[in-house]
Amino acid sequence: MTFTRRQTLGLAAAALLTGPVSAQTGDWPSRPITLIIPFLPGTSPDITMRPLVEAMGATLKQPIVVENRAGAAGSLGAQLAARAAPDGYTWMYAANVHAATMRMRKNPGFDILKDFTMVGRTGTAEMLLVAPVNSGLKTLKDLVDLARKNPGKLNFASGGPGSPAHLAAELMLSTAGVTATHIPFKGASESLTAVIGKQVDFAMIFTSVALPQVKAGKVAVLGITSGTRNPIVSDVLTLVEQGLAGVEVTGFGGLAVPAGTPPAIVNRIWEVMREALARPDIRAKMEAQGNPPRPAGPEEFAAAMRAEIVLTERMMKVARIEAE
Repeated sequence: MTFTRRQTLGLAAAALLTGPVSAQTGDWPSRPITLIIPFLPGTSPDITMRPLVEAMGATLKQPIVVENRAGAAGSLGAQLAARAAPDGYTWMYAANVHAATMRMRKNPGFDILKDFTMVGRTGTAEMLLVAPVNSGLKTLKDLVDLARKNPGKLNFASGGPGSPAHLAAELMLSTAGVTATHIPFKGASESLTAVIGKQVDFAMIFTSVALPQVKAGKVAVLGITSGTRNPIVSDVLTLVEQGLAGVEVTGFGGLAVPAGTPPAIVNRIWEVMREALARPDIRAKMEAQGNPPRPAGPEEFAAAMRAEIVLTERMMKVARIEAE
């Protein structure tokens, strides 16, 4: 992994905190910790976080119990986590969809910047544009041509209004000058099932979720939303390579805790998470899923959330999406 000078200085500063942090956390943790993943089992966050928190639990000498609380594009789980005691025993997987929700929903029921303290980012992930295998669609051009011949008649799946998959698809359609109908599901795994079952014509699915079905030949891959190709699916062209610039959309996520959690505990969680992400076995698992670790500390993670809110506003304007 290549770090910028700023990232290197940040990690060095975090390392200097190790001694004092360990002393300040007292007997924490003295009981099991709950990690709320506000998405379905089998989604990218779920796949990524389970081996990671298992390693973190071993270091902290306490089990970390994963609870999947899916619904409303991650909002239901976030509402639950926001009400938890700020004592370090409730964590949440926070993703850029939570930042997008601040603009996509008029009453999201939580504030990702005010109700939570960001601990650290685990990584980033791009999405694959997929379609049913027997649809005849093989490239982005195929999809755009079909949509142009059938205005408004195609439909696409996502993990809910405001989800990265939803915004990415709307931005792609708007940029290409075509339309399609959005069909929301509870999560990425359900969206993928809908594509396989031909309930929808296409979807944007995170690479880690789609990869097993891609390898099994159950979905056709039309492109990838990253700026460069992913070595795991090196034969898949980016949307930019296929002539559609401005749709380089990636997701990101990591750990957050309820606002008010003692800084010493926040720093200790980040310290343990960073150590786990550096382990060769954890790195290998994440790379095999197409999502290599790209850690970032509390300040950088919070800054990314703020930037995502601004980006969401731009994408909503481009795609002519109104807050619900």
